[in-house]
Amino acid sequence: MQNTQPVLQTFQLSKRFGELEAVQNVNLRLSPGEIVGLLGPNGAGKSTTIKMLSTLLRPSAGNAVLVGYDLIKDPFKIRQHIGIIFQDSTLDNRLTGRENLEFHCMIYKVPKQERPARIQQMLEMVDLTEAANRYVKTYSGGMKRRLEIARGLLHRPAILFLDEPTVGLDPQTRATIWEYVRRLVKEYGMGVLMTTHYMEEAENCRYIAIMDRGRLIAEGSPEQLKSMMEGDRIQLTTADNSLAASWLEQNRSLKVTVKQDGIEFVLPHGDTQLARLLTELPTEVQRLTVQQPTLEDVFIKLTGRQMRDSESGLIDRLRFSAQRKGRL
Repeated sequence: MQNTQPVLQTFQLSKRFGELEAVQNVNLRLSPGEIVGLLGPNGAGKSTTIKMLSTLLRPSAGNAVLVGYDLIKDPFKIRQHIGIIFQDSTLDNRLTGRENLEFHCMIYKVPKQERPARIQQMLEMVDLTEAANRYVKTYSGGMKRRLEIARGLLHRPAILFLDEPTVGLDPQTRATIWEYVRRLVKEYGMGVLMTTHYMEEAENCRYIAIMDRGRLIAEGSPEQLKSMMEGDRIQLTTADNSLAASWLEQNRSLKVTVKQDGIEFVLPHGDTQLARLLTELPTEVQRLTVQQPTLEDVFIKLTGRQMRDSESGLIDRLRFSAQRKGRL
């Protein structure tokens, strides 16, 4: 990660609910102008981590420093320097978009003379100028999320927390939201810490921390994490699949799986080795599919299961803990 002074750094941050350790010894670092992602299934502890860092939950152990302030000792000072967009909407549907922003300015004591210009700037940034005087209850899900982003930036925070910022949105709207986030980081230089269980969304992050069952199990850039895999997954259909499989095993020491419609194997350094291999193969290639490693592959390698297999998450873990105590 960057060597600049961090705007956020955690030290063995932990949270316990009864016997359940929801977050265990998390160490994170966030620099200005950087997007760091917490990637993991529902129930991994991502939202609990965000709630602690945004001063909504007190840690059971460990600590953090945000914009120079101690999380335990100075929560009120920290709140002045952070913005947060929750998983669920916290807008007032009975107010207009502009009125929601005006109320936020009042809460965060934005100077009265600066409010009109700031509000207009944010509305323009998220393309809501024409809808500003409509009641929020008439907004689509994407419009509400854009308004929440605008609201979270009005007081010009040093850190923006995004807790599953695009959950429930269609792919096109999700892409639009990320255009705004990247523009904000570039223009304002703030640090962004986000949570997600969308693998493709995590690619927007410069640095990713994979979280599972309350612990960080791997960290690095998307490229660094994917480099943990053995190589590209190659699927071939040839004129003689048995011959191709035999040749690959004997001459390239590859483990080949023969399927009904072809063969499959993992090829290290596929970007440089595949072309040569295909020219040397002793049978005609009829079809080729190359699948590069994904963050989903990394998660499976680290945990032995797919992301969706972990969706029972924190609620089931809490229920199990309560049942042990005879509370349910």
